[in-house]
Amino acid sequence: MSAHPREVHHVVVPGRHHLLTRFQADYLRGLLAGEAVDEAGAPIAVSSDAVVVWALTSANHTATRRNPFPAHRREAAIEILAHVERIPSLVVPIVDVAPTPRFAEITLKEIAYATAESVVPSPATTIIATSTPAVAELYRARGYRIAPMEREHPDAPRTPWQLLDELMAGSDAWRAEAHPASLDIVDRYGLVAQARQIAADPVLGDEGGLTQTRDYRTYSRSFEDAAERKWAQARPWIVPGRIADLGCATGAMLELAARDPALSESDLIGVEIAPELFAACEHKKSEGAFANPNTFFYRRNILTGRLFPDRSIATTLSFALTHEIYSYGDGMPSLEAFADAIAAHTMPGGVWINSDVCGPADPDRIVRLRMTGGDVTTPARELTGSNDEIAAYLDALPVGSRVAQFAQDFSALSGSPWLYEVRDAQTIELRLADAMEFLETVSYTRNWLSEMHERFCALSWSNWRELVASVGLEIDERSGPWRNDWLVENRFAPAASLRDLDGAPLEWPDTHMLLVARRPLDA
Repeated sequence: MSAHPREVHHVVVPGRHHLLTRFQADYLRGLLAGEAVDEAGAPIAVSSDAVVVWALTSANHTATRRNPFPAHRREAAIEILAHVERIPSLVVPIVDVAPTPRFAEITLKEIAYATAESVVPSPATTIIATSTPAVAELYRARGYRIAPMEREHPDAPRTPWQLLDELMAGSDAWRAEAHPASLDIVDRYGLVAQARQIAADPVLGDEGGLTQTRDYRTYSRSFEDAAERKWAQARPWIVPGRIADLGCATGAMLELAARDPALSESDLIGVEIAPELFAACEHKKSEGAFANPNTFFYRRNILTGRLFPDRSIATTLSFALTHEIYSYGDGMPSLEAFADAIAAHTMPGGVWINSDVCGPADPDRIVRLRMTGGDVTTPARELTGSNDEIAAYLDALPVGSRVAQFAQDFSALSGSPWLYEVRDAQTIELRLADAMEFLETVSYTRNWLSEMHERFCALSWSNWRELVASVGLEIDERSGPWRNDWLVENRFAPAASLRDLDGAPLEWPDTHMLLVARRPLDA
């Protein structure tokens, strides 16, 4: 006897599945037994050989607020639940994609592909089990029936997301409703502490990056292009041994280190926060891009705790990182914690090589910035749309006409006031540090809303000397601040001239620094 055409053969449960609940297990057992109704109240007839397909979304994300647990731990919990509850199940990992109305279609196709088309979901034989209205709508629009699970259930059960939020907030009340399978995995692998540490992280965004508006394709290309120059800058100071590149981006500098015969016995360790960049490192490693087999990558944030045992690292590299720690963290306290962690893990005779932007030596000096084009009184507007659309608008404005826009966006997003006085349509008067903040950032139109978070001139070289001394390291006097003359010739001078209050031209100040700090051999 053939199955009724509306009998369900596949129950698709889309979700991140960080925690499983006792209610989910009971609900799915009842659904497979033919005891459930769809969101319209119609009974759900189920085939005797029906299978639950757990679509494990964001499978390539971990260690973020929205995805604190790695996919393999989530999958393990599902497999345990399926076994003990005798629920026939398949787990299909679904990688994260940018928000799209085609997400349901992508998920269903991935299920078919991952199961070698032994499961091909169709509206006639598949029901979607979800309580999330937005997710339900995506499938409903494709003709699928919805089993509403927690939504409008008379027992008002809490959703897995509500339990996860409770866990990350520090409460243990979630345990009462979590399924034993999740309790087992979470406790065995210490995931509670990991999730709460992520929740308390002052730097990471919900998806694990520093900012949701950054275009990582542009960011990655810039790091790749600059890798050889940066490695040449660092190489004379490298101490062989365990070499850690913090904020390693796509691992380009470690590629160069891995080719160096003198470092063949060294361990090369890359640490990166952003999931997009970490994935690029892992992909490179899988392709054999690193000649040194002792090359490792970790997706961690040094501000949540020390990464390495005390006195275990010979060389720490941080390139274009410390201004981001200052900008996206808690300012100077975050930078002090970072420096303290580096000092603690640096071995006697070991070195911290830090290359980054640097503020002018006399940041509070009042200067005049005279623009070569535009009108400094051009009003700001609220910027919306894609990065491309924002860049197109800004690029159509002469640099002088971006002053008010910069003041508005930088003040709002960096949390630091940017004050100036208008002298005429081409001239503003302001602190030297603020003048350089403007000129060093105003050309980054492609990532404008991301760059507006960042402070390039918060610390001068004297501030760096004080910070390094405070954590017990010693600065190599051959290192220090320097001026990027390419920026002067190609960015600063074409856009504006720097003058004193009498109108006399001023020299452009230092823009960058190379800081080499060592732990003394006897310390």
